[in-house]
Amino acid sequence: MSSKLEILNALKLSALTNHPMPSIDVTPRRDNLVGQFETNLNTVAGTLHKEGGLVALQAKVDEHIAQGLQVISLVEGVTANREMPPTAHELKNIDYAVIPGDIGVAENGAIWVNNKNLGHRVTPFICENLILALPANKIVPTLHQAAKEITLASGEFGVFIAGPSKTADIEQALVVGAHGACSLNVYLL
Repeated sequence: MSSKLEILNALKLSALTNHPMPSIDVTPRRDNLVGQFETNLNTVAGTLHKEGGLVALQAKVDEHIAQGLQVISLVEGVTANREMPPTAHELKNIDYAVIPGDIGVAENGAIWVNNKNLGHRVTPFICENLILALPANKIVPTLHQAAKEITLASGEFGVFIAGPSKTADIEQALVVGAHGACSLNVYLL
């Protein structure tokens, strides 16, 4: 018997018995979901735009384009100045990516994004700034509720995005935008 098999067999003997997952029976706060979402989004360095919907979002995109910035939009009804390129490498100079969010979570300000709406999986991570468009009626109280509404087909990818990229070191210095988007703006539709 090889040493690898010996180690694997030893691990099997020391394995813990399976226990059922605990039942979590906490009644979520359902009052003012948008307010809760906004508070928690601000906590993770994101900004919520509640008024104006698609019109306000298009106006912001137009403002960025007028400043000479490269904007890509995957939100129906929002026109940008760049098309989704055939390869992800060509996204390297995108200043703003505008993508649809599927579900917002009030308790932590996270937004679920499915790869069906991304063009390329790296789109929300490679752009300098990220704008998510989220239907106001798609904000749920908790991650537990969001998980119940999420489905992924084989080969699909999804991710919860909570604010722009952040990292902190042992000196407790928070850096926003270290290895991803430097800002996150969420527009309610």
